[in-house]
Amino acid sequence: MNQNQEPTTIVRNAATGMEEVLIGEEMLINMGPQHPSTHGVLNKVLKTNGEIISEVFPQIGYLHRGLEKIAEKLNYHQFMPYTDRIDYLASMNCNFAYAMAVEKLASIEVPKRAEYIRVVMAELNRIATHLVFMGTMGLETGAWTPIVYGFREREEILDLFEMTCGQRLTYNYMRIGGVSDDLPAGFIDKARKFCDVLEQKWVEYNNLLSYNQIFIGRMAKVGVLPAELAIDYGVTGPALRGSGVKWDLRKNEPYSVYPELEFDIPVGTGEQGKLGDAWDRYMVRMREIKQSIRIVRQALDKMPGGEVRAKVGRIFKPAKGEVYVRSENPRGELGFYVVSDGTANPYRLKIRTGSFNNLSAVPPISKGTMISDFVMTLGSFDVVLPEIDR
Repeated sequence: MNQNQEPTTIVRNAATGMEEVLIGEEMLINMGPQHPSTHGVLNKVLKTNGEIISEVFPQIGYLHRGLEKIAEKLNYHQFMPYTDRIDYLASMNCNFAYAMAVEKLASIEVPKRAEYIRVVMAELNRIATHLVFMGTMGLETGAWTPIVYGFREREEILDLFEMTCGQRLTYNYMRIGGVSDDLPAGFIDKARKFCDVLEQKWVEYNNLLSYNQIFIGRMAKVGVLPAELAIDYGVTGPALRGSGVKWDLRKNEPYSVYPELEFDIPVGTGEQGKLGDAWDRYMVRMREIKQSIRIVRQALDKMPGGEVRAKVGRIFKPAKGEVYVRSENPRGELGFYVVSDGTANPYRLKIRTGSFNNLSAVPPISKGTMISDFVMTLGSFDVVLPEIDR
């Protein structure tokens, strides 16, 4: 070997299965699959030179359960509990999207009261998952208190869900044609009181974390995602809006009773660093909490009487056809493509999730950054692995 030539090493990349030629002090580092910054069972193979990342290879599949194939073996009602597991932190939202897809396929009209209940549940669940995000981002910057506060308020939401359907994580509350049961006595008053309390706590969160100079120093100008790149990679949800793109399906392609409710779409502005950075993605979610409070209050005030579920048989057979319905989930667009062959089971079911596309945008914006910054970049996308693997 030439004396001036840097030594080379050949190693196998766990994510790609291919051999990598490492020059000089380059290394392949496995971050995961069990790692505090992974937000689930995810392995990232980092190609580094010292502390600087040159390439990122996400390795997924640890949670693959074959949900889409399972759907073909079940009737339309039976698959509803499986949708809880697509995003275990936003199960109500997943129930909602699947129900809308089947209802469109089978031309089922949902009672108005059920629609309002669904929106209340979806927005409360959006708040709950954003509170978890706020707490975990605090942990990744070395702050323990925010996750304690976030889970404190999240427990109040889970109490509301428990008194409604008996569950605190995977709810299986929504049904094709409506919801399983009406709101219990005392729910509306308790939900209103929670909104009042959370609005006050929201200011506390910002004072504690959002505008903390250490937190801003770790998040500002880190993981900058330009709007053009976000669109190219199919990024959706708060991650896209953090790049300044005002796109929210609740406004742009309204569904359910969202057209009857007033709310704004927060977007990133680059106010603390650069447009599309980790802090922008974080703050979009924080501001969405306030908008969800607005939506919940309006939905509770406008809640009509009547039935909460359309008459749908235990076994029903939609006419042959296909639909694609998408909704605004806390982590991005959740879409269901359902094909009916006229039998009681879906012929084909395909799920499009926000986390899958959002994760794909992480490697290109992580090149040239430090490992410590990569933790903040990945965390700011708030991916959940069941959404990615399915």
